[in-house]
Amino acid sequence: MSTVVAEKRPSTLQGARLPKWFPYALAAGSIAVGVGISFAAGLDSSIQWGLIAAILFVVGTYVIATRVEGKRQAKDRIATSLVWVAFLLAVVPLVSLVWVTVARGVKVLDVYFLTHSMGVVADNEPGGGIYHAIIGSLEQVALATAMGAPIGVLTAIYLVEYGRGKLAKAVTFFVDVMTGIPSIVAGLFILSLMLQFDMQPFGFAGSLALAILMMPVVVRSTEEMLKLVPNELREASLALGIPKWRTILKVVLPTAIGGITTGIMLAVARIAGETAPVLLLVFGNPFINDNPFEGAQASLPLYIYQQYANSGGAEAAYDRAWAASLTLIAFVMILNLGARGIARWKAPKTGR
Repeated sequence: MSTVVAEKRPSTLQGARLPKWFPYALAAGSIAVGVGISFAAGLDSSIQWGLIAAILFVVGTYVIATRVEGKRQAKDRIATSLVWVAFLLAVVPLVSLVWVTVARGVKVLDVYFLTHSMGVVADNEPGGGIYHAIIGSLEQVALATAMGAPIGVLTAIYLVEYGRGKLAKAVTFFVDVMTGIPSIVAGLFILSLMLQFDMQPFGFAGSLALAILMMPVVVRSTEEMLKLVPNELREASLALGIPKWRTILKVVLPTAIGGITTGIMLAVARIAGETAPVLLLVFGNPFINDNPFEGAQASLPLYIYQQYANSGGAEAAYDRAWAASLTLIAFVMILNLGARGIARWKAPKTGR
């Protein structure tokens, strides 16, 4: 008895596929061709080289994928390519900024620079430091956070948990308006109050303006985090006879604490680099002033601006400005890392 063996036919559902290394090879080839075209055309900017390489990568992906895999798969690949190109367009300037800041900031960034003020050192002379600016920034941002964060969180709780009717709509409208106001407007508002009461520049005035800028950011981020808390948790707590205020305090806020903390830190990062309100209200001071409620005070953003504006082209002032910029970036980074640690520590523990 003969056995008939059926011939195995290739599956018609599985089309030709490009290898996994194809995107990397095409990216390398696009960069090489882009650099060659740039040299041939006499283009000196690396930004132009990158844009040419990105266009070649996207076009090449579509053409080759269409010929090998078909138009449907080519559309998917070109969408993925556009996402990667957009990611690189966002990351490359950021990495370049950090690289330049670190390269130029480390020239004078040392213990002496961090522990001394400008004092009697002129802006166009070598020496001096940012100790007075660090104290001013820490005090002003801390005071602004102590005022802006609680008000922002409580406003968000009202809008999500209690807000109904015209008052809630009015609060939401003004929060949206405040989110987009320029920082100079907040500074002018506080300055008008200072002029009415014949007050001189002092650090707390800058904190008031920074708190105004901080509150809408905290309200919006906290509001979104509270909306993500499942209603079932609220209903379960209320069903046990627990009052609403206690439900918010013990159930809702602990569940959303990670996102709320992150939102507050984002707001702190925004106000930490503001210069215009500080320039109007704090005025700057080359000497150490650790009392934010009396006399002019320095801050890191204002110090950077003054070193650049009043340098007269002196290299020492530029170096101090870059070193202060690096310190400010490190300050914001430490805040964000601390916020992540607090959020992870306070987040509710989950288990199976």
